[in-house]
Order: sequence, then structure tokens, then C-alpha cells
Amino acid sequence: MPPASREKTRPSVFWPLAAIAAPLIALMFKLEIQGAEKLPREGAYVLAPNHYSEADPLAVALAVWKAGRAPRFMAKESLFRVPVLGAVLRATGMVPVARSSSAASARQTLETSETLVRLGRGVIVYPEGTLTREPDLWPMRGKTGAVRLALADDIPVIPMAHWGVQQVMPRYGKLKLWPLRRRVRVLFGDPVDLTAYQGEGPANLTGATDKVMADIADLLAQLRGESAPAERWNPADHGQKETGRLEP
Repeated sequence: MPPASREKTRPSVFWPLAAIAAPLIALMFKLEIQGAEKLPREGAYVLAPNHYSEADPLAVALAVWKAGRAPRFMAKESLFRVPVLGAVLRATGMVPVARSSSAASARQTLETSETLVRLGRGVIVYPEGTLTREPDLWPMRGKTGAVRLALADDIPVIPMAHWGVQQVMPRYGKLKLWPLRRRVRVLFGDPVDLTAYQGEGPANLTGATDKVMADIADLLAQLRGESAPAERWNPADHGQKETGRLEP
């Protein structure tokens, strides 16, 4: 593994949390991590992983911690108002996200981007916004939240894919704790080249999002040893409702 960043080696609330959570998560998942050196050692970044199980955040958080950075996620604004939980989210630097695509949401995106750069923090954003609806668990079409956050302040987007979490918790299924330490493979990719999508406008945001999703799908194809579908699954084309999304 590459050396840890300053945000991991400096004392913080992550230390006691990791001391408790990391061994417990490691009982469920035996992570095999490739490309950890591609996660920036310092400074802001947006990490964009695939999403196919409710247990994904546990594996992703442990992979990021093992890669040398403090894992911070986008979280619904409403969670920050929950007693105790809200305090923990704020103390660990989790990032609130508005669920609407209003002007206030756009303003919040810009403020969040500036904060990430100023504090040198990374954030984990699921670009699909919710669990994939693709029948074979390939990434479906993405939302623009991740790229809007990145393009607002020229923050690198790091694609990431993982495979194996579904053995512990299938999509919309029940948790399966036995046998312990199921193999989960994790692959970090090179920063996504978004230079062709600079500037405002829906076309740029859509194109940048499609590029990010393609890179994630390519990484997952390497892990699975299969070819990814040529087109991203669109739930609307199949009468599926996208619930639980965190991004407009």
C-alpha cells in the first residue's frame, strides 16, 4: 500500500471509529486492492465507485482507509438533523447533499467543491445515485452530481470498481455473515479525463457523466473477466422507479 496521507496520520475522530469499525468490516470482507496508488495522497478528489449492494459503503470505506485516505461520503441533508448521527457526520466531515435540483442545490455544490479544495479532502460519490437496476449488476446510467462537484473546482474524479460484496449482501437481499471474510476485489482507476467537458451546459455534464460511468464499467469488466454492456441501463426505459437517490 502507498503511504498514508496527513489526514489519516493526524489524530482525528476517524481513529477511534476505524479502531472499532475496520476489524468488524474485515470479518465480512477480505479485500484485495489494486491501484491504491492512484488515489491522491493529498488534496481534494471525488471517488466514483459502482453501487450494487446496500453493504457497498462498508467495503468502499475500508478500501479508502487502507489506501491511506479518510473515507467521507455524500449523505442526505436530513441525516445531519438526526441527533447523535448528525454530530458524527459533521465531526467526520461527511458532505450533505440536497435532493432537489434547485438553485440552492447548485449553490451548495459550488460551496462543497470549494470546501473540499480548501480543506484538501476527498469525497465518495455514487454517480448512479442509488443501487444499479441493471439485471447483472453492471453500472447503469449515472447522475450528474459527481461531475458537477468535480468540474466546479477542477477536482480529479477517480473511478473505482469492486466485486464480491453481493456474496455478503445481495441487492435488496438479507445480510449473510457466514462464511466470514468473503473475497472482495477492489480496483482504483486513473483520474477520468474530463478536459473535453469543461464549461457549463447539460451536454457537458451528461458527456462527462457518461465518461465516468464508462471508466467504472471498464474497471468492473476487468474484475469480472467479462465485457460490460455497450450501453448503460436506463431504469426509465424499463418501467423502473429510481428510489433512494442522493443526487439530482
